[in-house]
Amino acid sequence: MPAIIAASPADAVRAAFPFEVQKFRLSGPDGLTTPHYGLFRSDDARCVGVAVRKGYEPHTTDDVCALVEAASTAFDSQCKVNCYFADGHFVTVAPGDEYRRNIFGTKDNIWPRMIIRAGYDGRAFRADCGFYRDACRNLAMIRSTGRAVSGTIRHTAQLRERMPELVDQFRLIARGWDAVVKAARAMEARQVNLAEFLRAVYPEPAETASQRTRDSHTRRIEAIFSRVYSERLATGRPQIGRDWMVSAWEAYNGVQGYVQHSQRRQGNPSEFGRAVIALESSETSRALELALSA
Repeated sequence: MPAIIAASPADAVRAAFPFEVQKFRLSGPDGLTTPHYGLFRSDDARCVGVAVRKGYEPHTTDDVCALVEAASTAFDSQCKVNCYFADGHFVTVAPGDEYRRNIFGTKDNIWPRMIIRAGYDGRAFRADCGFYRDACRNLAMIRSTGRAVSGTIRHTAQLRERMPELVDQFRLIARGWDAVVKAARAMEARQVNLAEFLRAVYPEPAETASQRTRDSHTRRIEAIFSRVYSERLATGRPQIGRDWMVSAWEAYNGVQGYVQHSQRRQGNPSEFGRAVIALESSETSRALELALSA
C-alpha cells in the first residue's frame, strides 16, 4: 500500500484500517465450552492473531491512531503514513525531507522511518526508528548503535489518555535517528574486502556438503556481489577494483538487501515483514556487527 497523505496521520490510519477487531468465545467439538477466545475482523470476519484468554482486550484502530499521532508529534514534521495489516497493524511514519541525511555523494541518502508494530499476539506494541535508503529502496532497521532506537509500549485500555507520555517515549526513540546516521556514516568511512566480508557472514560449506548446498552458496555470494556492483553504479561510486574493497556500509546493505529480496521471492510482499525478518536474521546481524567493527 502506498504512503497516504491525509488531513492528519490519524485520518490516514482510519482510511487504511476501516474496521475493528473483535473478540468471540471459541467452542470445541459438540459445542464444548473452552476458555479460549478468537479475534475476528469486523469487516470480513477473518480470524486474526492467536487464541486469547478472557482478560485480553484487543486494541482498536483509535489506539493505533494515538500511537501514530504521538510518533508524528515527536518528529515535529508533516508526516506521511504507510499502513499494512497482517495479524495486526503495521505502520511507518515518514517525516519530511528536512530529515534526509546524505551518506555518499548525492544518490545514497537515508530518511528516518518510525516503524510501529501493533500485533494481536499478546505482546506489547513495538516502535523502532529505522531508515529508508534510496539506493536500494529498502526499509531497514539498525540495532547496536549505542543508543536506544526502539522501545515497547504497554497496551492499556486508556492509551489515548497517556498521550503526553507516548509523545515523550516516541521523542526518545526519534532521537535515535542521530545514532542511526552516525552508524551509517561510520560504516561508509570504513573499507572492507567484500569477498572476505561475505566469507565471514556466509562460511564456505563443508567439503562433505552436497553439491546442491555448494551451488546455493555460490549463487548467494554472486547475487550479493551483483547487488553491490549495481548500487555502486547507481550511487556514482567507482567500480570495484581487483582488491575487492568497498565501504562497510555497502557490504552491510548488500547482505540486508539480499535477505529482503529473498523474502520477496518467497512470497512476502510486505516491506514491513521483510524489514522485520531482515532485522531478526542472524546473517544481517552478523553483517552489521562486522560493518560496525571493521
